[in-house]
Amino acid sequence: MARLTSSQRAKLPDSAFAYIDSKGNRRLPINDEAHVRAALGRFERVAFENEAARERARRRLLNAAKKHKIVPVGFITGQLRTERASKAGDWTGLPTGSVTLVMSDIEGSTGLLRSMGDGYAALLQEVRRIHRREIRGAGGHEIDARADEFFACFEEPAAAIGAAIAIQRRMGERRFENGARVRVRIGIHGGRPTLTEAGYVGLSVHTVARICAAGHGGQILVSDRTREAVADAMPSGVRSKSLGTHRLSGVGEHRLYEIRAKGLATGFPALRV
Repeated sequence: MARLTSSQRAKLPDSAFAYIDSKGNRRLPINDEAHVRAALGRFERVAFENEAARERARRRLLNAAKKHKIVPVGFITGQLRTERASKAGDWTGLPTGSVTLVMSDIEGSTGLLRSMGDGYAALLQEVRRIHRREIRGAGGHEIDARADEFFACFEEPAAAIGAAIAIQRRMGERRFENGARVRVRIGIHGGRPTLTEAGYVGLSVHTVARICAAGHGGQILVSDRTREAVADAMPSGVRSKSLGTHRLSGVGEHRLYEIRAKGLATGFPALRV
């Protein structure tokens, strides 16, 4: 990748950089695929002014990666490991062996942040409160809450599905500030991740992230593995609809199912795969 000259940098708009500090210094160019890949590799070496600035830059960089169809597995894994390393010793209560992983994120979070400004922090706190209440109430364990993402695990897949339904129902009932429409997408997948001092690692972690990303706000997606595991123990009034087999970036093909239950939205567009 050729380095940008001073004149080339000057011609680029602010939107071509992931980070602009309070003095107007523009860093981490993301004007094309090569520079996005370079920015992913350099991100952790940048001295951000504060955590909010770091998070804004992170979101811009991930949006640029998505635009260029780059799957930043190493970038995301590295960030999670760095953050969780500071929590060493907090993972002793998490289940080992076969577990069911649940991951959610807020659809259109960048647009919400842009429109709500400082009010977004209160919104995010309320979304996390809803997640924590329903996950703990169903016997689950919170693993991580970062930006608009929430990561949890359960020993039983039926409990994971029940918690996801409760979250979607609560989110559908909640009225947020300024009439903001806030919807989360949820992915569920079972596996045997390795529990380390930095938390869970393994292919199943990447898979549940891909399943979550494939959905739409208000939707709950589960893998074929989870659906088979809960076939004889599906919560009352809950059913699953097959959405076909899809190739998920980096983790192979998986048959995905949409969870249907009273109070949940339906009629979603095609999966984002």
